[in-house]
Amino acid sequence: MRIGELAQKSGFSAHTLRYYEKIGLLPRTGRKSGQRDYDADALVWLAFISRLKTTDMPLAEMIAYARLRARGAATIGERRELLVAHPKRVKTQVASLQESLSVLNKKIGGYAAEQKRSIKNADTK
Repeated sequence: MRIGELAQKSGFSAHTLRYYEKIGLLPRTGRKSGQRDYDADALVWLAFISRLKTTDMPLAEMIAYARLRARGAATIGERRELLVAHPKRVKTQVASLQESLSVLNKKIGGYAAEQKRSIKNADTK
């Protein structure tokens, strides 16, 4: 598939895909008539990259993982090691988000109570 189709299906822009290819995150692909030609495996890989981005894995770590992946099955242990540390960071991130959500909900609740008091006071005047 051409880069435009890959962009549409993956959710990444064509510009981002070209950048990912340039930095080694997306494997270089064969070209037909001078245009990039990606296979379905590129979509699977980009879906994984999207998950790593969502969990805030640093770009340098994603590139390191991609380089190991490109070297094949002999790097499975190294890839596993690289990924093992990441869930710990994700759990910390989730806990932080939960704390932030709690603060936001308390603030919203406070505004709701304040709004009710204002309406009640306006009705008594």
